[in-house]
Amino acid sequence: MSLVALIKGKSGASGFGYASTAEEVTAGLDLRGKVIMITGANSGLGLESARVLASRGAQILVAARTVDKAAPICESLGQGALPVACELSEPASVRACVEHVKGLGLKLDVLLCNAGIMTLPERTLVLGQELQFLTNHLGHFMLVTGLLDQLADNGRVVVLSSAAHRWAPAAGIQFEDLSFKSNYTPRGAYGQAKLANLLFARSLAKRLAGTGKTANSLHPGVINTNLGRHMSPVLRALAPIANAIALKTIPQGAATQCYVAVHPSLANVSGEYFADCNIARSSSYGRDDAMAEKLWDVSEKIIAGF
Repeated sequence: MSLVALIKGKSGASGFGYASTAEEVTAGLDLRGKVIMITGANSGLGLESARVLASRGAQILVAARTVDKAAPICESLGQGALPVACELSEPASVRACVEHVKGLGLKLDVLLCNAGIMTLPERTLVLGQELQFLTNHLGHFMLVTGLLDQLADNGRVVVLSSAAHRWAPAAGIQFEDLSFKSNYTPRGAYGQAKLANLLFARSLAKRLAGTGKTANSLHPGVINTNLGRHMSPVLRALAPIANAIALKTIPQGAATQCYVAVHPSLANVSGEYFADCNIARSSSYGRDDAMAEKLWDVSEKIIAGF
């Protein structure tokens, strides 16, 4: 048996591992009566998560950039799925989404922050912010903090980070140059955004302590989805080979977020970082509470200026 096969077949303390799928980690669960909101639920890991969780009986709020993108997914899911427009790079859209969800009068059992963009080849600014940081972190920060009162008593916030949080600059979150005015690289900017996702979940967990609500982050694995559409042509050409050798399938990639979102064993687990359906160790910056608190404060100030 090859080394790759051994790694893929290995399970951790949870009983699940690298090769587990979203269907496997949710097998036997009855999610009827649960309401789960998923950003980026119209494609990739978000769509697979929505499909599987709906099949277990959950009502899904399908958040996509537009209602037109979300509506066909809702039709395929059934279970009372509802389309929600949420363009994470547009504060007005995020705020409108928050108000719309509040107006539905539903309590959210899970808010799964799945959407994101990756490794933009050129530095792109929107509202003065680097676009990956704006979309991946600030947009979700606005959405989650705006909907905290809608979380059920035992509600869970699940934030997709990535092992790529280790690509962040040497300073971690470079507060003196968040927009990469002087040293932009696609990997560095993406790494900073993913580190911000991880630190946000960590700070949120501290704020939710004692409430019964939880917040966790995760690395879904390396998956060949349209998230990597900005990769170089050479890397895209190699993707089929890499996929056959080591990359996860979409059902495998969706497993960790579904596990963290709904598995009963994690009802009281908060502030952790997961990979392959098990608690994992992040970079030292991913465990830096001072940096996490500073990021929270800076994020609030930036959003207040939008």
